[in-house]
Amino acid sequence: MWGGAEEKDAIEAIHASIDGGATSIDTAAVYGYGRSEEIVARAVSGRRDKVQLLTKYGLRWDATEGEHFFDWSDEQGTRHIYRNARKKSIIAECEASLRRLNTDYIDLYQCHWRDPSTLVEETMEAMNELVAQGKVRAVGVSNFCADDIAAAGKVTRVASNQPPYSMVLRDIEKDIVPYCLAHKISLLVYSPLQRGLLTGKFKPDAVFKDGDHRGKQSHFQPENIKRTNAFLERIKPIAEDHGATLGQLVIAWTIAQPGITAAIVGARDAAQTVENLKAASIELSATELATINRELETLTLVAAS
Repeated sequence: MWGGAEEKDAIEAIHASIDGGATSIDTAAVYGYGRSEEIVARAVSGRRDKVQLLTKYGLRWDATEGEHFFDWSDEQGTRHIYRNARKKSIIAECEASLRRLNTDYIDLYQCHWRDPSTLVEETMEAMNELVAQGKVRAVGVSNFCADDIAAAGKVTRVASNQPPYSMVLRDIEKDIVPYCLAHKISLLVYSPLQRGLLTGKFKPDAVFKDGDHRGKQSHFQPENIKRTNAFLERIKPIAEDHGATLGQLVIAWTIAQPGITAAIVGARDAAQTVENLKAASIELSATELATINRELETLTLVAAS
């Protein structure tokens, strides 16, 4: 969905992340239809004890049980993706992920999306079984609303939720962040750079490759790129004061927000990984955070037509 990636670059990016102090690698069975997990396994070979492996289940491309989610076409044809968080499917998915990751345990196993065709209780009962067997260390969810997290929490200990979150996508602050704070549930947020938009590197006339879904998203419409870039220019002096890039400043702002435990940041190669990791050492003052938030309040994006 990102216009492709080179396997060699991906492995080097993972090596650079481990060498640079990143503690965890997040992936999912459905990414590359299993290929991502296999690449991660090759990258962490001989280093498994230095990193936590986080993966996800519940999106099946190889079966049609559950609820149809979406179709995706690429050079290999069209795949029909189903949400399936039934116990039998989870047990089978876990075995497949363990095999692809070349490990005997998964540090954090996350339900990728809520499956409306399956009771949350059934899903979490499967997770309890996998934890008891030692195949899973901790139970996580992804893209869950507060009510679904609460339902899951009645059956098992939910360690984390993984929602999208960025400066320009802050919906979770309404109910998910307060719930997770109150119940000591970690928030591992994805797309903190809003798929690269918040690096300031995109121009209003940006053209995306075939297969790159960003070109159809409202955040990447010309007017929104223009408005976002104007906002980034206004906060750029703060980045410069820290000797940082805009992307590093945005990541630092993200992990400084209440309730946010970690930011999951993608990288195509080792150079991007090294650049992203520098954000962890940036400490923003209360004054700087307030300045950024004031500027954010003036940023209004337009809905896609």
